[in-house]
Amino acid sequence: MEKKLPETLQSIIADWADGQPIKLMFQDEARFGRISDVRRCWAPYPIRPLCQAMLTHEYTYAYGAVDICTGQFDSLILPHVNTECMQVFLDEVSKRYPGERIVMVIDGAGWHRSGKLKAPHNIHLLQLPPYAPELNPVEHIWDELREKFFHNSVFASLDALERHLEAGLLSLEQHSEVVTSIVSWDWIMQALITSFMK
Repeated sequence: MEKKLPETLQSIIADWADGQPIKLMFQDEARFGRISDVRRCWAPYPIRPLCQAMLTHEYTYAYGAVDICTGQFDSLILPHVNTECMQVFLDEVSKRYPGERIVMVIDGAGWHRSGKLKAPHNIHLLQLPPYAPELNPVEHIWDELREKFFHNSVFASLDALERHLEAGLLSLEQHSEVVTSIVSWDWIMQALITSFMK
């Protein structure tokens, strides 16, 4: 992917985008649940912090896509990871950028490969190589979200968790400079520069 991305983007720009500029976005989903994530934390001496723990198998899912150049982050909270929810997410992103051509890089999840999934007119889906989640910078956004918003937290209900998740996602959407620092990887930026220079 790292070596082929510039050539792939050039081909997409020529064939699909009719030479128009594109918005390069990476997309991913993450599961958030009521199983608490207990971690070390600081407390003044001699206080010993106490953290609640919970093991409840209730989950919700965050769908996210990020513009690599600007750090603009778009997200939705949906009840499942499946083709129907992925379609809802793609349609929403398409509506948010009606006048732009978007190349959205996705992984090889089954619901991404379904024949029932239809890319909106202004979105071109580009699949990552199999078994290569480390190539998707959105994975690091989920790490940031879990570290800053979810450690040592217990939620009384799934609704409470979703409200907390919504606040975390909105914080990321409103702080594009933080997102940019996480996702603007050198090889991706270089691929964009190379694809537009030729």
